[in-house]
Amino acid sequence: MPEVIWIIGATEGIGEALARAWASQGARLILSARSSEKLDRLIAELGSQHIAIPLDVGKRSTIAAAADQISRIGPLDRIIHLAALYDPGKVAEIDPDKAAEIVNVNLTGSFHIAQIAPPLLKKGGQLALCGSVAGYIGLPQGQIYSASKAGVINLAQTLRSELAGTIDVRLISPGFVETRLTQRNDFTMPAIITPQKAADAIIKGLKSRLFEVHFPRRFTYILKVISVLPYWASLPLLRRLTR
Repeated sequence: MPEVIWIIGATEGIGEALARAWASQGARLILSARSSEKLDRLIAELGSQHIAIPLDVGKRSTIAAAADQISRIGPLDRIIHLAALYDPGKVAEIDPDKAAEIVNVNLTGSFHIAQIAPPLLKKGGQLALCGSVAGYIGLPQGQIYSASKAGVINLAQTLRSELAGTIDVRLISPGFVETRLTQRNDFTMPAIITPQKAADAIIKGLKSRLFEVHFPRRFTYILKVISVLPYWASLPLLRRLTR
């Protein structure tokens, strides 16, 4: 039997690449994003065996409505939540309304998924939330995005303990990936990779036993080391990144 996988944030970047990769492997997909037009175009390419269900992760009612529709399909093997907002810049420069929107989509949206999605999974099914290496430590120009992703990392860690034995909770922590969002960055992005390579890393990682899937490792391990250093060592390193 093919795996049944719900991908949230499926129409662009990593989500789209992941949908294409899993479809090529024979999985049956439920694809969600805000744009119904983009979802319909993607389904037209991938095949009518897949299903499009629009939703906005910033609005709990749309997630609940999607979950109600999916509950009639049957238990899922995996749920991959990738939807996020990003707005680079210094803390003093960000619009407060935009900051609230980022927190609502990235962190509160992940919380809604964490509450609503697990009953849709078969026993031992997999729920993957998308953090970011930006959530490891407060990075220059990471502002509220980094803070929201730090919250997602913490949420995934909590769920891993609370749902142990029933749901396989995983954390996805990408580095820089060539997407519409990262095109807004005005700095050199180290070890940047394509969405296709990111999708391959995610699929491989989610099939392993590791809690966290992080990539590319030549970059993520550097940030992991910085994040565990004492502040007297880590903060001067971060200040150099602002120059």
